[in-house]
Amino acid sequence: MTLLLMIAGLFALILIDVPIAVALGVVAVTAMLLTQGADILPNVALVMYDGATKFPLLAIPMFILAGAIMNASGISRRLIAFASALLGFVRGGLAIVNIGVSMFFAEISGSAVADVAATGSILIPAMKRRGYPKAFAAAVTSSSATIAVIIPPSIPMILYGVMSDSSIVQLFVAGIIPGVLGGLGMMSLSYWMARRQNWPVEEIFALSKLWTTFKQASWALVLPVIILGGIFGGLVTATEGAGLAVAAALFIGGVVYRELDWPFLKQAIIEGGLQTAVVMLLVAASALVGVPQKLAIAILQWTDNRYAVLALLNVFFLLIGLFLHSAAAIILVVPVVMPLVTAVGIDPVHFGLVVTLNLGIGQQTPPVASVLITACSIAKANIWEVSKVNIYFISVLFAILMMVTYLPAIPMSLVEFFYR
Repeated sequence: MTLLLMIAGLFALILIDVPIAVALGVVAVTAMLLTQGADILPNVALVMYDGATKFPLLAIPMFILAGAIMNASGISRRLIAFASALLGFVRGGLAIVNIGVSMFFAEISGSAVADVAATGSILIPAMKRRGYPKAFAAAVTSSSATIAVIIPPSIPMILYGVMSDSSIVQLFVAGIIPGVLGGLGMMSLSYWMARRQNWPVEEIFALSKLWTTFKQASWALVLPVIILGGIFGGLVTATEGAGLAVAAALFIGGVVYRELDWPFLKQAIIEGGLQTAVVMLLVAASALVGVPQKLAIAILQWTDNRYAVLALLNVFFLLIGLFLHSAAAIILVVPVVMPLVTAVGIDPVHFGLVVTLNLGIGQQTPPVASVLITACSIAKANIWEVSKVNIYFISVLFAILMMVTYLPAIPMSLVEFFYR
């Protein structure tokens, strides 16, 4: 009964526009007062502090900062120029370049919103000038940015690893194959749409231009090798890899390219700090709630078939993805469902990938749709018009979700090969 009242109270506060972290804290403290009395209050600050001081969480602001440095130092611009020289000769090549750059940027920032802000501000205006409909430009930028939550390093995967006590490095490895397949699927869809609409070929392939842009972007191309090589090679943890990303981006942008835009970087740091503060407050408040077991028990009484449980959880996460940001959904829900996941024998790393993909789709589906809204703002496009186009790209993400859910051997093959 207490759990149901807490959930009802939480949703009531959210519906009147109380911030989720504050609502969570209010509900948890109220429940503690009613069930344990005022003597428990001195422990509240200690529990919140302990919940927000987990070492892996330091990776979140570091990866956000690395992405900001890339965008403020000419790294993103050089990568886009190289991708255009490599893929621009294909019909609809600028859309394919958009997806390719998002896949690369994902390997640095781990944030879909950061990806849209960095690449969309350059590519969306360029696509509009070349005659692409602004709804399509916003849709392809938004959906390809969601690959940032699948391809390592991924901030939602870091949060999931902390909340479920799973290996963050194994989560990163599990995301490689689905991320690449998702990117290739979106590229194929963009090419098909470009052929149907007769969208332009950007430029004739020229080996000399490819070589020139490659040399200009060569230092930038070293970044994922340094970061992911260090993490997967066991030389650094995911958190240390985030610090390494910042150091490498500062060196390449500030020393090698000498184009660091300090006012822009300052603003990006402030925005990144605000994003991090929201996540940390959510983590701290969630530590007060504990880990309810009743949901797991109720579902287990109905079925213990892992595929049926996965189907139920897919529907559940797709629904909450409509209304909650991915960080909030992971922090609020993952501790609740992990006992169920463990009870039916689902691999926590496999389940982490399922959760991440579900919430990635949620970034594209109104009313919350944080990534889609950012892309629409840059493109100055109506969100519902963009959504009509975006449904095709969401279908690619959904197909990847079904593959990951019911053919786990495909995404988990690299994890099995390297770690088990």
